[in-house]
Amino acid sequence: MKTQFVTSLVMVEDGFEAGKEVAQLAVDKIQLPRSPQLVILFCSDKYEYAAVLRGVKQVVGESVPIIGCSSAGQFSDEGVYKRGLSCAMIASDDYRFFTGVGVNIKSDPLKTVEHAVKAFPKEVEGYPYQAAILFIDGLAGKGEETVLAASSVLGPDVKFAGAAAADNLNFRETVVFGNGHVLTNAMSACLLASRLPVIISCKHGHKPISQPLTVTKSKDNVIYEFDHQPALEVWKNHVRKHLSGRGVNVDKLNSKELSNYLLEYEVGLMTGPDSDYKIRFPASCNPDGSLNFTCSMMEGSVVKIMDSSQQDQIDSARQAAEMALHASKGVKLAGAVIFDCACRAMILQEQFSQAVKAKQKVLGNLPFIGGETYGEIAMDAGQYSGFHNTTTVIMLFPE
Repeated sequence: MKTQFVTSLVMVEDGFEAGKEVAQLAVDKIQLPRSPQLVILFCSDKYEYAAVLRGVKQVVGESVPIIGCSSAGQFSDEGVYKRGLSCAMIASDDYRFFTGVGVNIKSDPLKTVEHAVKAFPKEVEGYPYQAAILFIDGLAGKGEETVLAASSVLGPDVKFAGAAAADNLNFRETVVFGNGHVLTNAMSACLLASRLPVIISCKHGHKPISQPLTVTKSKDNVIYEFDHQPALEVWKNHVRKHLSGRGVNVDKLNSKELSNYLLEYEVGLMTGPDSDYKIRFPASCNPDGSLNFTCSMMEGSVVKIMDSSQQDQIDSARQAAEMALHASKGVKLAGAVIFDCACRAMILQEQFSQAVKAKQKVLGNLPFIGGETYGEIAMDAGQYSGFHNTTTVIMLFPE
């Protein structure tokens, strides 16, 4: 029987009822006698997460693996919510799923990854292709390190995609779902063994507005200096002209006001002379002129200040879908999981639904779910791989 990829989207106030309803809506779309083999969730931080899982389990049972994370927004082929719950279920003879979790990602990302994937098989007879979905704590600040660790541990033959969990820009607590639990400071991983390869695409909508800048002083996720000058002042110097043309005096903005424009003029990490940029989000600034990022920023890194319009963001979302569809080479598709950034939603505001519709127009009637996250993960040959901000990552599942 062909692969069934079904989706649902709800916005119910009670967590248990939301979990039960979103699961039942999805299960009802699965053609008997099949039953779900994997559940994927993107969940608003308004819910009691454990209650949501209890609701889902009441419908699918205790044995069906549930993966996912808290998110800043939820969407599917049915619509877009800011405070809801989106769900995908997969039932198929052409996929096998294996899940695991690892904790203490802040202190040791490598050990976290190793523990999460320790039970994953190296080979699955009859299923020659392997891929993985990774969900990580979005406030751990270890996105890039975790992706590099996963690439090393899983090996070159396992492509993967995923996201850093979010909490609707409250920056208090983000969680991942795995092995039936709600976890912080952790990673949840799922290995997909399949008869056809999944497809991964990755695209951002930014362009550089500065010359290359070297990070000359940083610690963890804080940049203190670009080219031996205070990071915030260097950033201001490159956006001043752009903002003044819009009637904004960057030198008169307070820290909270600056945060809105730091979002718009993010940083692009250069990894090679002919490479694209990995977008990095400066979430806030400090009184000493340093900038706080959502992942580690190494001294010696070379970056550029970037700009992106709302139309650029919508166009890049559409292009991510086009890239994925092109890479599928006409193979029949079952569905898609989309990892999109909370930063994109902040830039687009009420227009975020237009970015979702742009992807949907390309994907046609293909069912999909997605979440707004604090970082997007893509690792695949031919893609700009690694940990990203303000980027769309799409994973397509062949039928």
